[in-house]
Amino acid sequence: MVTEKMISDKIRFMQDTLYVIGGKWKLPILIAIYHGNTRFSDIKSYLPHITSRTLSKELSELEANHLVIKTAHSSKTVKYEFAPYGKSLSPVIRSMTEWGEQHRKKILGK
Repeated sequence: MVTEKMISDKIRFMQDTLYVIGGKWKLPILIAIYHGNTRFSDIKSYLPHITSRTLSKELSELEANHLVIKTAHSSKTVKYEFAPYGKSLSPVIRSMTEWGEQHRKKILGK
């Protein structure tokens, strides 16, 4: 039997998830990193409408939540990669991408 507390907990857990990866830019940034785009400029090139300031802020928040690791390789080269904890999002990203592809085909009739 599902209790009211169980449902409340599940809602709270989903809200926690959305707090960490929600918003306009976090998932697209994570997808870019997931596919091997680790330099700041590479990530930005896949998100042409994001400002450098916003990208920097979003990456800092992802780093603060232990999803990505920032590494400075020289004074001009900064790379981002999934932190070990961030890799736990890989199945979520894959599932969401697959669902989005199926949804797009359904809605557009293709």
